[in-house]
Amino acid sequence: MCGLAGVLDLGGKGGMASLQARYSALSGLLRHRGPDDAGAWTDARTILVHRRLSILDLAGGAQPMLDNEAGLALVFNGEIFNFIELRERLEATGCQFRTHSDTEVILHLYKQHGLDFVDHLNGQFAIALRDTHQDRLVLARDRVGICPLFYAREGKRLMFASEIKSILPAMGKSPSISHEALDEVFTFWVPASPNTIFEGVFEVRPGHMLVVDGDRVVERMYWDWSFPDAGNFDDAPAETLAERLVELMTDATRIRLRSDVPVGGYLSGGLDSSILLTTIKGLGVTMSSFSVNFEDREFDESRFQQDVVKRLGTDHHSVMCRSGDIASHLARTVWHLESPVLRTAPVPMGLLSGLARDTGYKVVLTGEGADEVFCGYDLFKETKVRQFWAKYPQSDFRASLLMRLYPWMELPGGGAASYLKSFFGQGLATPEDAAFSHLPRWTTTAKGKLFFADGIKAATETSASARLMSRLPTDIRHFHPLNRAQYLEAKTLLAGYLLSSQGDRVLMKNSVEGRFPFLDHRVIEFASHLPPRLKIRGLNEKYLLKKAYERAVPASVVARYKQPYRTPDVTDAASLLTGEMRDTLSASNLNRAGLFDAKRVEFLLKKVSGGKRVTISEAQSLVGILSTQLVHQQFIQDFHQWAA
Repeated sequence: MCGLAGVLDLGGKGGMASLQARYSALSGLLRHRGPDDAGAWTDARTILVHRRLSILDLAGGAQPMLDNEAGLALVFNGEIFNFIELRERLEATGCQFRTHSDTEVILHLYKQHGLDFVDHLNGQFAIALRDTHQDRLVLARDRVGICPLFYAREGKRLMFASEIKSILPAMGKSPSISHEALDEVFTFWVPASPNTIFEGVFEVRPGHMLVVDGDRVVERMYWDWSFPDAGNFDDAPAETLAERLVELMTDATRIRLRSDVPVGGYLSGGLDSSILLTTIKGLGVTMSSFSVNFEDREFDESRFQQDVVKRLGTDHHSVMCRSGDIASHLARTVWHLESPVLRTAPVPMGLLSGLARDTGYKVVLTGEGADEVFCGYDLFKETKVRQFWAKYPQSDFRASLLMRLYPWMELPGGGAASYLKSFFGQGLATPEDAAFSHLPRWTTTAKGKLFFADGIKAATETSASARLMSRLPTDIRHFHPLNRAQYLEAKTLLAGYLLSSQGDRVLMKNSVEGRFPFLDHRVIEFASHLPPRLKIRGLNEKYLLKKAYERAVPASVVARYKQPYRTPDVTDAASLLTGEMRDTLSASNLNRAGLFDAKRVEFLLKKVSGGKRVTISEAQSLVGILSTQLVHQQFIQDFHQWAA
């Protein structure tokens, strides 16, 4: 990973040279993304600046990279993993290379294929390419949204950067919180793309590019998660599909090991990271592994991590997250996230990337994406159960299905049964609704809006879910219900939270690049055509993935109940209310921001401070309010202190 920023004059009046020093200074806000080198380039209409994290071609890969004869200038964040194969193909057509970097491959692909160059890339990337001969700027982002890329338009200027903090000071007005985006955060956990939490700042959507020809800005989609119409799935035998899956994952991992610096791997103790490290060992690579452990044993997975370490013999390192660590690191984490969050999970992930960097690694592979691609979350099983409920509303099996989903809860008697029946029972009259799978979770999350100030409520009359669904393609209604759930998850939580707040932002906080073999587009496209019964068999999640690797990873890992990565937000909510954090939630600070009702927030704080166990919804609300206030404090209230 690296960092980029720039500006394009849409009016054609020029004057960029006088602004270059200003924009080069703004790139200093991205130093954590690229501490190894910096560069800048300008023409009459454009400024491109770059911060480099050197991973490939350490001596020759400096940016901006130019092709003066073709009139091209390029800054690029990320990696093109198939650059060796692409280079060989390009050389066969007569292309000559000056470097050994993947960056130069992009320039040659653009010269040969124009805007279709992105179709040839297997990688994770944010690209800003200036074509002076055609007076064109291309801003392109990878298929699933691993690398961030933001933009804002102010008058006759288009500004863009890897992080929003390098855009805000270049805008002609002080930043403000988008009420619409805040409403979306308290529904989906994230702003609905292309929105960000800041008014007037947007992201280039995953699988999209912005193409600026002259002063005309056009958005172009080049890839999307795509599923066949219900019933039109790959009918090959499961054994054949399992073999094909192993072949794809092996190659996706192999090309992601390409690096001129050491590569490590994250190990959670779950199936996905275990498969990944097993695959790496099978490729003959000696691997260092990194894990985060928790003082609270309810959330700690170290026993399963050690099973994998013993099996594979990795050089293992771990960091302990103790009570109080989350509160002490939260403010700085939010500075890097540039967005509110409803969970504190990014904080321990930042401790983990710090461990990797301190151990001498600036590249790690992770198992992120497997749950979205192969249906590993409880969400997908819930969808299957709720579809059954909708079809057979009087079935006596309803309670027993709940017991199988959540075996630790005492069902069907007691309050848990009533809660789950209420939770799962939403929307059963319209199971064909494209949002059916996510309605219970969105409704639970939206309870946090009870804490909104009256002005925020008035500004968001149209529901966040209605706005989101209006942006989605209509053909998703023809997908199998499980595939609809996958599509929604990919378009909301995966790109907006898991690959951002728990991914890129807390990796690059410590100048570490994450790579994700399960999100190779070939793996996604293969899995998208699998029959749903091979993703969830009964209520056994990720069935085909387990079948493909059942002999390769420890039995304890394959057999364990799926446990998502969690932090003690509910059990230890009071630890967040340290002196500094409590002051952030004071009535004066809440009223200054004008986003939340101070009296209602104080009621929640008294419950938490009193030692009472809070609900999941209350914990989400507390973290959401606190992180939103931190965003306001750092980026709005203190704007002129760091943006000068």
